[in-house]
Amino acid sequence: MGLRIHFVVDPHGWCCMGLIVFVWLYNFFLIPKIVLFPHYEEGHIPGILIIIFYGISIFCLVALVRASIADPGRLPENPKIPHGEREFWELCNKCNLMRPKRSHHCSRCGHCVRRMDHHCPWINNCVGEDNHWLFLQLCFYTELLTCYALMFSFCHYYYFLPLKKRNLDLFVVRHELAIMRLAAFMGITLLVGITGLFYTQLIGIITDTTSIEKMSNCCEEISRPRKPWQQTFSEVFGTRWKILWFIPFRQRQPLRVPYHFANHV
Repeated sequence: MGLRIHFVVDPHGWCCMGLIVFVWLYNFFLIPKIVLFPHYEEGHIPGILIIIFYGISIFCLVALVRASIADPGRLPENPKIPHGEREFWELCNKCNLMRPKRSHHCSRCGHCVRRMDHHCPWINNCVGEDNHWLFLQLCFYTELLTCYALMFSFCHYYYFLPLKKRNLDLFVVRHELAIMRLAAFMGITLLVGITGLFYTQLIGIITDTTSIEKMSNCCEEISRPRKPWQQTFSEVFGTRWKILWFIPFRQRQPLRVPYHFANHV
């Protein structure tokens, strides 16, 4: 199943995503220039730490791009409903089209999305059945990259030996303190926000409940059997191989879920 491209025309979303890309670029170029490479050249850190930094950065960027342009599960105008599954479909009162239960109509995008969790302005896209796994990877790698950058920023001033070879003619060296303070401010702000978001996403998957369902209080615990957490995560990521849950380059294959597990909303 290939990744279907999906663009949302929303200037507000473009601004939010542009801010995320700016923070990523800021740390991607300046942290190695000020901290990693100088300390590596003077033998304070091994080269593998630089490779890990760039690896996490690439995984984070790939997850961001793919989550923002991936079709979240938009329903076609004339969906083909299997004869044995008609009872699990309903009519949307906004676009007057048939949709599977647990779908939701996004007023910002103007269409229904299968198992929609929420519309995220930071990726300028809905988070639905087909790109939820990419959004989770984005949260995970953003948090990991932020912690990694903050750790090296702290070690640069309080743990590593002072640098002996410094080119004071470079702009980043002359304004190092201001640059690192801005990086630390952005990192701490991002870390606090992402931690809360990532936590709510994990709880939602474990309980098999979307953010919209939580806000509408329409999911009663007695209305469905509880799935094991491995099952709910496997459904989101499209595979039971846990190592593949962390790979943003692959294609997701939806797992067929027995309808007696379905949460009829």
